[in-house]
Amino acid sequence: MHPSSCDTFVALSPSTERQRVVFGKNSDRPCDEVQEVVYFPARDYGAEEKVECTYIEIEQVAHTHAVVLSRPAWLWGAEMGANEHQVCIGNEAVWGRESADGDEALLGMDLVRLGLERADTAERAVNVITELLEKYGQGGSCMEDECGFTYHNSFLISDRTEAWLLETSGKYWAAERVEGGYRNISNEYGITTKIDKEHPGMREYARSKGWWDGKTQFNFATVFSFLTTARIEASGTRYCAGKKLLEKSYGHITAESMMGILRDKESGINMEGMFMTTGSMVSVIPRDPTLPGVHYFTATPDPERSVFKPFIFVKNLIPLKETTSPTYGQDDPVKKKPRFQCKPDRKHELFVKHELVAAITESYKDRGKKITESLRQLEKEKMAQMEGLLTHGIEEPDIWADLFSSSVKEEMAVYNKS
Repeated sequence: MHPSSCDTFVALSPSTERQRVVFGKNSDRPCDEVQEVVYFPARDYGAEEKVECTYIEIEQVAHTHAVVLSRPAWLWGAEMGANEHQVCIGNEAVWGRESADGDEALLGMDLVRLGLERADTAERAVNVITELLEKYGQGGSCMEDECGFTYHNSFLISDRTEAWLLETSGKYWAAERVEGGYRNISNEYGITTKIDKEHPGMREYARSKGWWDGKTQFNFATVFSFLTTARIEASGTRYCAGKKLLEKSYGHITAESMMGILRDKESGINMEGMFMTTGSMVSVIPRDPTLPGVHYFTATPDPERSVFKPFIFVKNLIPLKETTSPTYGQDDPVKKKPRFQCKPDRKHELFVKHELVAAITESYKDRGKKITESLRQLEKEKMAQMEGLLTHGIEEPDIWADLFSSSVKEEMAVYNKS
């Protein structure tokens, strides 16, 4: 199996409407993996406290921000998510000249969550991730039952005003600020000569390895990429298709058009097969700090037959129990040595319902079409409702404390009628 992983997108003014940032990501993972959507409130910690990430324990900070995450249910980190300050992060697997370290360290997905928990702007998230990368490194299996699946990471990070692209190779990295227009990433290095931040030893390291002569203009993608790989060719096709789809909606990119991109199967962005799209996210962030950001998650595979359900950060949020998978504590195989001896059932309530209906619709196409139409109508109604909040703000926050959970229940009601 040669997984080619996923795609992340961000659009800023003038490519969007109404001075908004629109962020989107498909998480393409093993087809039997469950992705959950979970919320963690802001929290204060005492001195000397630690946090146990997927594989290693690291020092905790004094305060973490509230976060909503879409993540493979077996690990600590996340494929994508947002925080209460409207910072959004998604990561992609990248392969280059430097082999990915199999030793257990921080996963790219751990760094996504840590960046969201510890940074209140996109640029500060770049700083958080790179500092952690320098201190702890990146490495470890990125699949629950496949110890050889390792990779380096790239990150697309946005807030209310700008976005940053951060690409890594081992502990070395480069970052590029995106101040307008749009940007998408797949599984290839994309930073070229515009480098706004970098590891202080990156260029000398590249020169010492013979990848750069120290004289010509430094091009990060050229220096750190393989000349040709099957993975890069596959991701390049998706990257180009995604760029064309963004260009097609230039000036009018909205949550709806971003969802359309994530649902596109012809391009391979909505992936099928042994690796498939197991979860999707779209966020809409107004530039005006008095207005809320709206974060839509599917929590189920294949956005074409899933509902993007809205989440907003307000006080007294209701736990997202319908999309939270069972936990096994110290009995979880991920926490034991040796691992990968078995895979426990990690299916959450919504996933189970979605899976049953998917099996029905495969056999009864007309029935499936009616279900999809009902789901799209539900999604359309939720988006119209959210447009009011994005435009006028929130007057009664407590009303929206169970927004995501109630939307999930409405989706399951459609499944029950099927």
